[in-house]
Amino acid sequence: MGRGRVEMKLIENKINRQVTFSKRRNGLLKKAYELSVLCDAEVALIVFSSRGKLYEFGSVGVERTIERYHRCYNCSLSNNRPEESTQNWCQEVTKLKSKYEYLVRTNRHLLGEDLGEMSVKELQALERQLEAALTATRQRKTQVMMEEMEDLRKTERQLGNINKQLKIKAMLSNCFKTYQWAVIPTILNFRFSLVQWIATLNPFYK
Repeated sequence: MGRGRVEMKLIENKINRQVTFSKRRNGLLKKAYELSVLCDAEVALIVFSSRGKLYEFGSVGVERTIERYHRCYNCSLSNNRPEESTQNWCQEVTKLKSKYEYLVRTNRHLLGEDLGEMSVKELQALERQLEAALTATRQRKTQVMMEEMEDLRKTERQLGNINKQLKIKAMLSNCFKTYQWAVIPTILNFRFSLVQWIATLNPFYK
């Protein structure tokens, strides 16, 4: 006998409800996967249980499919309601214009301009902002100076090491020259004495 027709209403028994949820959830995820593979379709499935637990499947990633849905939905709204789209753009332009004017006005206040219309509270807030900016600037200046001093110390140490190496090379060179001038005459004298001695032994040497 086949299964009887399931009545579409909430399952009162919590255990039966959980079992049915697990079975149908797995079947739904399987169907979504099969649809994406067999038909080369982009499929995204999101399921929340009664306890708030998330189950999801995305053939190319759920977030990517949702972004694509929003793009298509917004494009559809724009095509169906051009007047509303134009109105939204006008509102966006107005917001950007207001933000630009606020930034320009704030920049002038920071430069000490157009302060006549500011209240005491606004002036106090501007003063605190300037003090904070000045403190941050001084801290950064101190940090940069310390870094530059450290670089100078490193350069000084490197130059000191190079200077020491040059001094050692110069000392070795001087020692070698002194040795040459001291040894060469001795060798020449020894050679002359040797020639004289050989001459005394062989009178035909001359």
